[in-house]
Amino acid sequence: MNPLEDFLPRFDFSERHGADIAAPASRIMNAVAAWRNEDDPLVRSAIRLREMPTRLFGRARQRHLDLTDFTVLERQDDTALVYGLVGAFWQADYGLCDIPSTDAFLTPRYDDVCKLALGFSIQQGPHDTRRLVTETRVLCVTDLARRRFTPYWYLIRPVSGLIRRRMLTAIREQSESPPSHHPRAALP
Repeated sequence: MNPLEDFLPRFDFSERHGADIAAPASRIMNAVAAWRNEDDPLVRSAIRLREMPTRLFGRARQRHLDLTDFTVLERQDDTALVYGLVGAFWQADYGLCDIPSTDAFLTPRYDDVCKLALGFSIQQGPHDTRRLVTETRVLCVTDLARRRFTPYWYLIRPVSGLIRRRMLTAIREQSESPPSHHPRAALP
């Protein structure tokens, strides 16, 4: 079963990408948890370009958006990892809401925001590989949020897809390299 079903069974937008990786599931999942936007120059540039308006007007966040801004909703051993984020993503500053726990993410909302679930799951792949799949789902809580988010989604979706594909490539490279080449300790 798809682990996202527990968090966003109903959604308005989604994208899915996958990669076959010749490594143990534990190494793959640890590489997923350790991945950061800052590790990839193209991804880092895309995020900085997206955040340029807030920086120009002096309303920038202390740091650039990264996976650390997401809440870990669930980790199922070495088979699945799900992150959550809530905000008005079309706003220059993302309109992020504080989501300190899984329960906070699951709590019904009635404001003009979107809930985003980012999931990673590992299945057996062809031959001696594992298939890492990443899926992003977005639920627009209100009709107004959907009207505001829709043009934003179609504008950022190509870049989002590029980021996901680059993320999967980096995770594959890190997972398939000898452990001495792993730059970071594993995260939960």
